[in-house]
Amino acid sequence: SRRCGVAAGRSYSGGGAYPSVSLTCPLPGVPKAVFAAAEGRERFETRVTVLENGLRVASQKKFGQFCTVGLLINSGSRHEAKYLSGISHFLEKLAFSSTAQFGSKDEILLTLEKHGGICDCQASRDTIMYAVSADAKGLDTVVNLLADVALQPRLSDEEIEMTRTAIRFELEDLNMRPDPEPLLTEMIHAAAYRDNTVGLNRFCPVENTDKIDREVLHSYLRNYYTPDRMVLAGVGIEHEQLVECAKKYLLGVEPVWGSGQSKDVDRSVAQYTGGIVKVEKDMSDVSLGPTPIPELTHIMIGLESCSFLEEDFIPFAVLNMMMGGGGSFSAGGPGKGMFTRLYLNVLNRHHWMYNATSYHHSYEDTGLLCIHASADPKQVREMVEIITREFILMAGAVGEVELERAKTQLKSMLMMNLESRPVIFEDVGRQVLATNTRKLPHELCALISQVKSTDIKRVVTKMLHKKPAVAALGDLTDLPTYEHIQAALSSKDGRLPRMYRLFR
Repeated sequence: SRRCGVAAGRSYSGGGAYPSVSLTCPLPGVPKAVFAAAEGRERFETRVTVLENGLRVASQKKFGQFCTVGLLINSGSRHEAKYLSGISHFLEKLAFSSTAQFGSKDEILLTLEKHGGICDCQASRDTIMYAVSADAKGLDTVVNLLADVALQPRLSDEEIEMTRTAIRFELEDLNMRPDPEPLLTEMIHAAAYRDNTVGLNRFCPVENTDKIDREVLHSYLRNYYTPDRMVLAGVGIEHEQLVECAKKYLLGVEPVWGSGQSKDVDRSVAQYTGGIVKVEKDMSDVSLGPTPIPELTHIMIGLESCSFLEEDFIPFAVLNMMMGGGGSFSAGGPGKGMFTRLYLNVLNRHHWMYNATSYHHSYEDTGLLCIHASADPKQVREMVEIITREFILMAGAVGEVELERAKTQLKSMLMMNLESRPVIFEDVGRQVLATNTRKLPHELCALISQVKSTDIKRVVTKMLHKKPAVAALGDLTDLPTYEHIQAALSSKDGRLPRMYRLFR
């Protein structure tokens, strides 16, 4: 006691109550801990059952009290070719509103609250997803709610008018945002797939907000909200229980728009066209305040890659990770991609560039690998030349160290994301919707490990033979012409034609 002084008299919460119990023994009176344990390979497999009406039910076991369950539907902005653009955007905003059973959104939220639940709806170019996370004991209520929300929405005049207001506000916000990423993504898709499939606008155009009503929505829903285009996916529940709930609430149910056969389903395959979409815009006041963002011009250049169903998808994913990049103010070490090519070759060498980031968008029938770059309007010409040079260098030698680093980082990111239950749910749902089965994480990791430098060179060579897609936003006074950008990508060093550099 004298030696330890005051510390000897302290009572610590860690061991004061049980002074004689060894740290290797269970504490008396404490319930026995239950730990998650794998019981053979079947614990990891995704189970799929197809019901009589064509609806697929997919589940993945996961330890824990809560589950994530949702409906994924093969429906999105790419299917709006024969309809007014913006229907999917409307459906996303109208989700979890009043239904045949529930009088209002508040009533739905109160029902979920009893099971500690939250809900969400997301519409993309090829999928719309209604999802709920709640206590697994409330599975019956959750599936009943999902079926009602998807098949029995009231779509009242008041709800549609509120949705119009919300969409107009969102479109205004989209154009005022300092981060132009969503806008550039729309523009590069429009340039790459001119007026077809994934090139169709994901957001509702302002001029269509007043034209979309209940009749238009029902006409679309009749074609695309059919059981054969749906997957009921669940993570954290027993498969048999989910199948029983699906049979109870989703089998033999007549939707509010009627049960007629689909007549106008668009089965078009994406046609890559290449091209340019330019938006001249004053970016000098996008971020007002004591430390405003400087005026920037944003360029995105892309080339067609491949579908996520093709074998080349994995090499393209590794290539995208190898390119990496980010913003010039991103702090961190190797784990944040500071050794990727766009950091080492672009941001570290050209300090006037504010951003250089690689993105890979992949769909059932096509894909797009693109690089987004931002700089002062006076540096646009040089910025385009630097980015085109990086595309050309992709076809060159790939170092063993950088390839292994990219593969390890891709596997790490994959496994880290799949620790989240909602992410597992989306992965299960999207894979089953597209292929009727699911590749498990360890299978994907094995495929990533098999990628060689020759695979990277092969996919890049194939990609560079396509016309580029270009999106440009901001002050475009010094932007090279599309023909010059195309010529630079066809050259050996990615440089713009000499005549352009002399006389621009």
